[in-house]
Amino acid sequence: MGYRGEHIIKISLGTPPVDIYGILDTGSDLVWTQCVPCVGCYPQINPLFDPKKSSTYLNVSCHSQQCQLLDGGSCNPQNICHYGYGYEDRSVTEGVLATERVTLTSTSGVAFSTDIAIGCGHNDTGVFNDHEMGMIGLGGGPLSFASQIGSAFGSRRFSHCLVPFGTDPNITSKVSFGDGSEVKGPGVVSTPLPSMEFKTPYYVTLEGISVGNKYVPFSSSGKVSKGNIFLDSGTPPTMLPQNFYNRLAAEVKKQIPMSPIVGDPDLGTQLCYKSKTRVRGPILTVHFEGADVQLTPIQTFIPPKDGVFCFAMAGMEDDVGIYGNFAQSNFLIGFDMETRMVSFKPADCTKHV
Repeated sequence: MGYRGEHIIKISLGTPPVDIYGILDTGSDLVWTQCVPCVGCYPQINPLFDPKKSSTYLNVSCHSQQCQLLDGGSCNPQNICHYGYGYEDRSVTEGVLATERVTLTSTSGVAFSTDIAIGCGHNDTGVFNDHEMGMIGLGGGPLSFASQIGSAFGSRRFSHCLVPFGTDPNITSKVSFGDGSEVKGPGVVSTPLPSMEFKTPYYVTLEGISVGNKYVPFSSSGKVSKGNIFLDSGTPPTMLPQNFYNRLAAEVKKQIPMSPIVGDPDLGTQLCYKSKTRVRGPILTVHFEGADVQLTPIQTFIPPKDGVFCFAMAGMEDDVGIYGNFAQSNFLIGFDMETRMVSFKPADCTKHV
């Protein structure tokens, strides 16, 4: 878990393998890391990945299928696939597309290798910190880590269990890929992934959120369009359309017998409370199509600093919401591209699940 509420995943890249720590991001597809030579890179603690030192590194031609599949792929003068890839927080990576060997070690200690398409970033800017060496995109598009690895592991599905914000950094979140990563058993609820034109984000349909017993509909008119929110492990707070957020926050405020203080601008949240112990907020029940997910104050109030707890949701101008990683913590969440379903199972992600 990064200090800004990001989750970092370790993969090994190249031959001989080098450890890469990238942000786990279900909201994007590209897998990339900063590479030598780095013209415009942000500073990082670990050495940059050096393609010349790997015997399995191969630049991808701009006429290849992989380059055509990449949003923002183009030809450079050497006919190598050049890419430019941007994120909602205005971070950008530019570089060349390549294939490289990735090695993952299973929980039982077995190492597994396969070749995947990756971005070698030569010009990267944005809100990255020096522990983050790039991004591991787990979106639904063909070039995402989940799609590329899933095919090698038998099926395009994966699951993750994210530890809550503020957990001891030595306790890690879990991610599993392919066959055996299905989320099943008692307590599981599932919601469909509607077919959307844009394949990357995992869009689901949110009908409303109950604060205690008080139901707050997503839309005042009661009509919701399919795929009105997407799950994004790379965005910490849950971002909701402003009108819905205002109605929801007003109800949360009403049910907490304390006076709020000024919000926390870094988190973009307006509803914060001064308290020595976690705010005893109401249970929030998120009503996805066909799946009710109950959130406790661990997922809905986070401590940006000692003695302050802030509501882990915020408003935004967009019509489509983002279900962030604070709300996803302490759930085993399965993304199944074969059956087009997302499943939720309450779990203590700090323990072995």
